[in-house]
Amino acid sequence: MDEPGPLLSDFDYDLPPERIAQEPARPRDASRLMVLDRPSGHVEHRRFTDLPGLLAPSDLLVMNDTRVIPAAFTSRRAGGARIEGCFLRELEGGRWEVLLAGRGRIREGETLALVGEGGQAAGQVVLERRAGGGVWHVRPPGGARPLELLARIGRPPLPPYIRRRGPADARGRRDLEDYQTVYAQRDGAVAAPTAGLHFTERVLAALDARGVERATITLHIGLGTFQPIRAERLAQHEMHEEYFELGAQAAARIEAARARGRRVVAVGTTTVRALESAAQADGHVRPAEGWTRLFIYPPYEFRAVGAMLTNFHLPRTTLLAMVCAFAGRRPVLAAYEEAKREGYRFYSYGDAMLIL
Repeated sequence: MDEPGPLLSDFDYDLPPERIAQEPARPRDASRLMVLDRPSGHVEHRRFTDLPGLLAPSDLLVMNDTRVIPAAFTSRRAGGARIEGCFLRELEGGRWEVLLAGRGRIREGETLALVGEGGQAAGQVVLERRAGGGVWHVRPPGGARPLELLARIGRPPLPPYIRRRGPADARGRRDLEDYQTVYAQRDGAVAAPTAGLHFTERVLAALDARGVERATITLHIGLGTFQPIRAERLAQHEMHEEYFELGAQAAARIEAARARGRRVVAVGTTTVRALESAAQADGHVRPAEGWTRLFIYPPYEFRAVGAMLTNFHLPRTTLLAMVCAFAGRRPVLAAYEEAKREGYRFYSYGDAMLIL
């Protein structure tokens, strides 16, 4: 007897490589905005600057204020071979969890030399334990604080589908600004909450003028966001964990909106994940913090979120499964096909979708 639940192949689609955005829109609020009406499945084509007029003054817009750290770094083995790394988080005892990739098999006990700007040596890390999937627990240079060291040697941890040519240092400085929301506050993400990349001070001011209230939560996005689902059925997939915080002020605003029948609009799948992780069975949202492994896929009953702003996501991913749970698999995939026909730009630096 087959296991219940959707198949991974249910969340697949073809995308021409030229539709993958390599640069953000300039200015960033010049991106396109597809509006999908859930009750009818109707699609409308707008610009992101239209967002304030598409929301009601009674709406509560909830945003993820995480800040992307320059987590990507380069190291070299004793023989000179290059190993690319990405800092994931700090562990107990001062050790780091990192993702490493390069040619040849690296081994426990091996020492890698960190490479700073201009190829200068920046200390060494010792590989203490292999955690699986390219993830390692390492001992960093003595006394090194992650953010201080990464500020000197790190680069933006761009997704692998964004290709860069030319001097890494110059390009990295540009991406440090591009791959960050204008309202980022709290260091800790190794991937951007990409739905928020479209916002500018101009759009935020227009939202204020419209009377749209805002609240912020924090969810520090990990690289697991981009990891493919390898199980045949979604129910078999082991979801990665991410740290989130929903403070008392944000919870109070959400509860007040809920009590008055106002719509909670989540900016990005990360905000959705944090809100739904904090929501109680009866829909009440209380202050919460900790690690969440919540995996949202069809069928799922949303407790806190009434509308969603998001980007166009990779096929066969947890993010696309969440969007399909919110708006229906067939309407979402039909909207994606229309986006391809209409020349929308996809993925992290691509265009946006507002689901109402």
